[in-house]
Amino acid sequence: MTLIVGGAYQGKLAYAKGCYPGIQWIDGAVCTEEGIYDCGGIYHFHAYIERLMRKGIPVRQLAGALADENPDIVIVSDEIGYGIVPVDAFDREYRETVGRICTELAVYSDKVYRVVCGIGVPVKE
Repeated sequence: MTLIVGGAYQGKLAYAKGCYPGIQWIDGAVCTEEGIYDCGGIYHFHAYIERLMRKGIPVRQLAGALADENPDIVIVSDEIGYGIVPVDAFDREYRETVGRICTELAVYSDKVYRVVCGIGVPVKE
């Protein structure tokens, strides 16, 4: 498993596609709930989590399920925990949940990169 994180519009997907050419990518904003378990990579992972939460689908076991069922996946996610804390309760829970899931995914991952201005900085290799 590889986790690639960074701020919005920092070139994460382009970086990921350059490092992992030829894999099948899905968009977490629109993919099926099951698609994450048989794809090569997912981008907008944070949006995938938000969609599940809004539908009331539990996400607590998501990192472990991914590690078990798709251990070679490349995950690209925005870091959404920086900046102003949202006033809305759902938005605060969502922000916290994405952070916790990405933290757990980092433990399962062989490699973790943070992308800034299109440059991948190794966090774990």
